[in-house]
Amino acid sequence: MESQGATNGGSPSEEESSDLNIDDFSDIAIEGSPPISPAWPTVSDVHRALRPLQEEADRVGKQVEEFAETLDRLTNGSRTEPQHDCTQALKLVDSYRKIASNTVEYLQDIHAPEKQKRSSVRLQNKSRNLYRGSAHSTSIDDLEKWQQEEQTWHLLGLMLQVQYSPSDAQQATSWDYLVRPSKDIEINRYSSESDVWSRFLADDDQAWERHSVVEWLKTCANESGEAIEDIVEELETDADRGSGLWAHSWLYTKEAIKGQKRLRSWPQALAPDSPGIDTSLVNADKSKSLVTQLDPDAMTRQARGLEHQDENFERATWLACWEMVRRGEEWNSIRTWCQDRVENWRAIAVRGDPRHHLFRDSKALDPGVGAYWQSRALWRKVCAQAAEADGVDKYEAAVYGAVSGHLPSMKKVCCSWNDYLFAHYNCYLLRAFDEYIARSFSSRIPNGLYNKTGPFNFSITGGNRAKSGNHLVLAMRDQKTVSEEAKTPFKLLQGSLIGKTFEEFVQNNGVLLCQAMSRMGRNRNYSKFLRSFEKSRSEGKLSALIKPDDYQIIRIVTHIALIYQALNDIRSKDVPNVGTENFLDAYINFLGRAGKQQLLPLYASFLSPERATICMAREIRLVVEHGERQTMMRLMKQYGIDLPRVLNLQLQTSMTKSEDKEEKDARYPTPSILDSKKQGEMRTIKDGFMGVGITDDQHDLINGFEWFLLLDNYWEPTLAIELAGSKGLAAAKEMSKRVTFANLCRRRRSSMSKDERQSERNQMISNQSDTFRNLEQLIHVLIALEAWQAEVKKKPRNSDMSSPAGKKWRDSLRKASESVEAHVQPLLHGWLQYSHNESEAVELEQIREACLPEVLLAYTAILNYSSQYLSRSYLLKSMELGATIAAPDSDLAGCFVSSKRMPEMVDALAVTSMNMLVAEEYGIGNKKMSAKMGLWSSKAS
Repeated sequence: MESQGATNGGSPSEEESSDLNIDDFSDIAIEGSPPISPAWPTVSDVHRALRPLQEEADRVGKQVEEFAETLDRLTNGSRTEPQHDCTQALKLVDSYRKIASNTVEYLQDIHAPEKQKRSSVRLQNKSRNLYRGSAHSTSIDDLEKWQQEEQTWHLLGLMLQVQYSPSDAQQATSWDYLVRPSKDIEINRYSSESDVWSRFLADDDQAWERHSVVEWLKTCANESGEAIEDIVEELETDADRGSGLWAHSWLYTKEAIKGQKRLRSWPQALAPDSPGIDTSLVNADKSKSLVTQLDPDAMTRQARGLEHQDENFERATWLACWEMVRRGEEWNSIRTWCQDRVENWRAIAVRGDPRHHLFRDSKALDPGVGAYWQSRALWRKVCAQAAEADGVDKYEAAVYGAVSGHLPSMKKVCCSWNDYLFAHYNCYLLRAFDEYIARSFSSRIPNGLYNKTGPFNFSITGGNRAKSGNHLVLAMRDQKTVSEEAKTPFKLLQGSLIGKTFEEFVQNNGVLLCQAMSRMGRNRNYSKFLRSFEKSRSEGKLSALIKPDDYQIIRIVTHIALIYQALNDIRSKDVPNVGTENFLDAYINFLGRAGKQQLLPLYASFLSPERATICMAREIRLVVEHGERQTMMRLMKQYGIDLPRVLNLQLQTSMTKSEDKEEKDARYPTPSILDSKKQGEMRTIKDGFMGVGITDDQHDLINGFEWFLLLDNYWEPTLAIELAGSKGLAAAKEMSKRVTFANLCRRRRSSMSKDERQSERNQMISNQSDTFRNLEQLIHVLIALEAWQAEVKKKPRNSDMSSPAGKKWRDSLRKASESVEAHVQPLLHGWLQYSHNESEAVELEQIREACLPEVLLAYTAILNYSSQYLSRSYLLKSMELGATIAAPDSDLAGCFVSSKRMPEMVDALAVTSMNMLVAEEYGIGNKKMSAKMGLWSSKAS
């Protein structure tokens, strides 16, 4: 963002220094290093952290959606070319400021009593100079954060006007943004100082920038500060007088003076050198002498004090005046306030400020204000001298300092980051104006006003040279009074806007934010997108880090970065802005975790294509409803995101084992269906061998597969194959329920035209889909086996099989056995034989070797058990199975041989043969089948 690092004119910045220092780059990948396999938290990880995120989303949900809608509306069609006119950007900033302002108004209505209570404590502390901030409740914190956000958007709008040229600032926004005076203003020795001030701002770019910041600081103080009436009301207690006695000025000192005059029978005013006055006219605790007269400068002229209550009154009054000046109140308002308290003379002090009638037509000015043909430079110099005088209350000195630009006096009452910035910028601005008058209209100022000798031989800056915006922001981080506040995210952000280091702020904080999120485990793939930086670029001390869970500041920085991106075209297809993309990624991560999935494609479209693909692949896992998926696909297509690439990456990542797990075995795991074998007995089936627990990775795999199947004309059989590689049979069972082969075929057929259905591609897809159908058949067999075992467990104990309960159970067992038999049949001939390449053929063969022997051995066990309770014909089916395996054209024997499980099948058939010899048939036999088994007439043991 090159334009941010330079001023638009005026004197150049005296000092420039960096915003952050990054010392630890240990986990940053250098360009050209091998890519890191993407990995991210699972759905369950997200749900475990969803509660606090949902609370945050509920609190700012409306604002988040409004931000997205505004961004989409105002950036639509304007992303391809950089816009050097900030009019469009100002509209966006204006909209965001309105959102923040409306939120502030809403929160103020809710928390007004709490805010009033806090203000009371704050004002009492402030009057004693004890205020250092206090603990805030969460609700009030929300209000204050939104106030700071509104102020940040206001500042951004002003800085955009300073750095860029809006075509029409007044039409661009509905807010009262400043309009820079025109250089067409003609001035001469008789022009009003207001006109001279306007021309000064028109000629000096740096002065216009500082003036904009000062006006922003005044607005912030006016909007977020307590009402002046509240300040007076709270301090009435310390002044020990009612609200109706403010017009009586130094009430207690006046009574003490009257008492002395009555005792002395003195007809004229008391004099400070009157005999015995030093010991008789003292304050209540006899610690110091009181003034003898009540004129405003009596304390400094006589070096005497006031009663304690009057001192509090004096401080309260000057504090109120300082607050009014600090907030930019017009002189007429200050005068009216002072007149109501019969303190008119205090209003005279602020008449030297040239901004009180800014940009007005001289003809419209109140003629009672004074002569406009003369400069007030002398008055400002006198006020600066008064601010340095001993015995002046610090708030009185601060008022003089604000009018004259005297920096040391203002700094004494500064208790916030904004106050310190106001003191410095106000000082630099007024000093530059007086220098401008001295250069351009030397005849308008008294001779000797700027001589190095004489009463005005002092510096209003305290002997220090003016600092650049960035250097001043950095210096405040070491200022003890405001150091902690200066390191808060909002002040770091505002400081980067004022110091024109926003791009560096985003770049450095984006890297640190990425590292923090990587350490938190939200996205271990973040380091892939980090770039190496020269450490020489980052001088200075790291002051703060935007936390990954500070969603409000992440949202603000993200949108500001997008605005500057549109203005400066800082994004490049070859070299994307890493900091901006990291903030975008973090904000997208928040939106996804907070359930705002429909907003994701909009923000992802501002990322580079590679980053957008990985970001969306990470987030779409959380979208599980069919309708929401269809909407997400439509939005991704609308914003130009490569949907097939996103879904491919999402599914591939779900299939990839995490680095901390062992490498997958070359062979697919064998489903554990049978119990351990006992000598001379048929093995039995395990209860619930498919399990019920589904791991997070398996959930992601199923979701990814469902996503991929939504694409028209895309089919990848290895995706279904990978499901067989999952060790969780429960996941496979769930998959068979959610994605069936029948529904898949209907969806594919409905998306194809008549010509496409007759094409070779349709035939190829049909052949490839056989893989999925075969795997589905395997799952159905396993489900049938588990259901059969569940029926076995229901067998009535100690019950005659001819009883009603026994007959009912035998009927259920018969149905379960027939279901197993029906589902096993497709596996006996040509199961999982089609492949479209050698690699897939190897995988399919591994699945066959792992699954077929175990399934057929379990099938043999079922036939043997069923023969004891249903019909001895099941024994014949078991022998026929052995014949099928041994047939010359069978593809089953090879699986038993390769898996070294042929001996197990031989043993199982031997047990079957023995049972055929000794079995006694239960129930009604099958005569036709019994005729075929005449040789095997036997009795069950």
